[in-house]
Amino acid sequence: MLTAVSVILSFLFNVFDVPRPNCNLEGKVVKLADGDSIIVLDRDNVQHKIRLAGIDTPERKQPYGNMAKQFLSDKIANEVVCVGWYKKDRYQRLVGVILFNDEDVNLSIVKAGLAWHYKAYQKEQSESDREKYADAETYAKKKRLGLWKDRRAIAPWEWRRR
Repeated sequence: MLTAVSVILSFLFNVFDVPRPNCNLEGKVVKLADGDSIIVLDRDNVQHKIRLAGIDTPERKQPYGNMAKQFLSDKIANEVVCVGWYKKDRYQRLVGVILFNDEDVNLSIVKAGLAWHYKAYQKEQSESDREKYADAETYAKKKRLGLWKDRRAIAPWEWRRR
């Protein structure tokens, strides 16, 4: 009996384990630079450049770049979001997870097949998030969603080296 309860509880915790980073910034999305970079305006009218953590979307001039940006726009443009940021990158952007309506927006882009799980930075993610993002990418690949329709899709970090 105890084992059955443990299994059920484990299942529930895994199913409903929505990443909830500390919401250390809340604001309105006022601009989308591309599929993984946005600008958020806080309640003091200060703009913050945000780089979505754990993912890398195609560049703007790369195939699927505009589609990734449009997907993000459809989800959060002009919406108030929560940003759980944990560092600044070399461009002084805040790097973090975007939450909107209790959804990890970064993860949703990967699930839609419009971003890679950015494994070069996976050590910055919790073990749970690493698994979710990797599983989302695997799912999108198997279902041939978004950029995974193209068997020769080029990862953005390779595209940038050209």
